[in-house]
Amino acid sequence: MPTVTYSLLDEQMTKDNAAFFKQLGKRVAVYRKEMGLTQTELAETLGISQQLIAAYEAGARKIPASLLPVLAKLFAISLEQLVGMDQRPAKRGPASRLQQQMEQITRMPRTKQKLAMDMLEAIIQQQAS
Repeated sequence: MPTVTYSLLDEQMTKDNAAFFKQLGKRVAVYRKEMGLTQTELAETLGISQQLIAAYEAGARKIPASLLPVLAKLFAISLEQLVGMDQRPAKRGPASRLQQQMEQITRMPRTKQKLAMDMLEAIIQQQAS
């Protein structure tokens, strides 16, 4: 039985698919840059290689459907915005440092999330006093 490889599947993309993934890659690059992330930082966050991020952004590789919700959540946008079905706000500034830190906390193991939440709660209670 012949082995099907990603490169074989990528070669069989239709022109419409190729254009879609090229535009999707461009949007990923724009949102990544708006967050102040490098390709390497995004790759580490997603647990993939920087080369794969570069290939996604160039439209040379298809971004897996399972990665789309992860990217939308990371960039704090809707799936529709990510895939180009929704008009983007006129001007979106980079994510605040606090928002970036909150996103990083959501990707931590539960025990580390609890520690971070406990520390924040203590600081908030101290401020309220």
